Order: sequence, then C-alpha cells, then structure tokens
Amino acid sequence: MRVTQSMMANSSLRHLGNSFENLKNYSDQLSTGKKISRPSQDPVVAMNGMRYRTQVAETEQFKRNLSEAYNWMDTADSTLGQSTDALQRVRELTVQASNDSYEETQRANIAKEVTQLREHLESMANTRSNNKYIFNGTDTTNPPVSVDDAGTYTVSDNEQNVEIELLKGVKVPVNIRPQNVYSEELFQDIQELENALNDENTTAEDLTAMLDVLDVHINNTVNERAELGARMNRVEMIDSRLQEQEVIAKRMMSDNEDAEIEQVITKLLAQENVHRAALSSTSKIIQPSLMDFLR
Repeated sequence: MRVTQSMMANSSLRHLGNSFENLKNYSDQLSTGKKISRPSQDPVVAMNGMRYRTQVAETEQFKRNLSEAYNWMDTADSTLGQSTDALQRVRELTVQASNDSYEETQRANIAKEVTQLREHLESMANTRSNNKYIFNGTDTTNPPVSVDDAGTYTVSDNEQNVEIELLKGVKVPVNIRPQNVYSEELFQDIQELENALNDENTTAEDLTAMLDVLDVHINNTVNERAELGARMNRVEMIDSRLQEQEVIAKRMMSDNEDAEIEQVITKLLAQENVHRAALSSTSKIIQPSLMDFLR
C-alpha cells in the first residue's frame, strides 16, 4: 500500500489526539481523586459505583432509623423506671399506713401523697418524645390515658405496634402497650387505696390486702421493661452489624471509584514524556512541504 504524506499527517494527528485524551484523563483523576468522571470512560466502574452508592445510602438511612429507635426506646425505658419507682413508693406508703399506730390525720396525709403519685403515673403514661405519644401504639397524636371530670380513667385500646426498619426487611417494634402497664385497673386500684386511706373505718388488714394488688402492677411494669430491654439488646446488635456493613460498603465503593494517586502521578509523567516525543516526531512529519523540495 502506498503511504502518502497526508496519511502520515492524519495518523500522527490522530495519535496526538489520543495522547491529549490520555493526558486529560490522568489530569482529571489527579484533580478529582476518582478513576472516572463520566460513565462512558468505564461502564463497569460506573455500574458498580451506582450499586455501592445505593448500599451506602441505605446504610445511612438505617442509621437514622436506629437513632429514632434509640430515642423512642430509651425514653420508654426511662419512663418505665420512673413508674416503677412511683409504684414502689405507693407500696411503701401503704405499708406505713397499715400500721395501727397511724392516726386518721396521718393516713390522710399519706393519701395526699398517693394522689400525687397517681397523677405522676398518669403523666408518665402520656409521655411524649419528639411530640409523639410513645405509649399509644401507632396513634401517636392522642394521649393513651385520659380522665374525665368524675375521675374515671380511660386507656386507649390501640394495639398496633410501632415498627421501625433497622435492616433491609428487618423491622423491630419500639413501643410498649399501655394496657400492660398503665391500665385502667392500675388507676382504679390506686384510687381505691386513696379512698381507703381517707376512710376512718379502714383497718390495717384492709390496707395490707392492697399490697398484693400493688405487687401485681409493679410486676407488670417490671416485666414490660424487661421485654423492652430484650428488644433494646437486639437493636444494639443490629447497630453493631450496621456499622460493619457501612465500613465494608464504603471500602468497596472506595476501591471501585477512588484513584491510586501515586499510580496516577506516575502515569501522568510517563504520558507527558510520550506526548512530548509524539509532538516532536509529528512536527518533523508535517513540516516538509512542496516548497521545501523546489528550493
């Protein structure tokens, strides 16, 4: 095949263009720290990058969900602890009042403290976190416990759990059911205790009998807190697993996308030398013209 001057020039210019493109790619990698700046440069890296970024985004969302779960469950655990303390105090007061040496006035004073403790338990039942009632299942906008003017308590019967997705396909209930702790029976029994303390005909045996009733409510609260604690332990294990997944996902994304700066600098310097040599040889090929041969 006959090689003409124009063929040599065109070939040289084409190779120069490729050399410029390589320089540009290495320069982009050096400035961005990434292997590619557009998907067409390496479709495999681009597709893997999309998948790894999706995994990282999911992990970050699950971490936000974990924060919400911790907030919800920690608040519930703290509230149950305070409720247990309040019930224990009611029991202590009942034991004191069951002493026959206590006079009517002393029992009336104890009844006032029991009233305050009952109202405190009511406020505990209507605890809110982030402006949500945490003891009313999915109905977070309405208080689970209400009392009318006659002093009659009503407890919500919403039994739908609040579930938060902490891993893909893994949902954990973060609430407790008020029926198990802040039941209508609880408030009615405390009100009966108040009435008994204010009744001069109440005997020590009557008050002692109330201790068994209080023990049932205390055990209900403790058991519910223990069940919540078991779920909190599971959430902590999920948290540990999620942290590991986040590290792995980010490492895989980095291995797929991030450029090795040392290698990029070496390749860039080598490509610059190649480009200078190409410029020099091309200038010699393109330089001769017809006038050079006529002289």
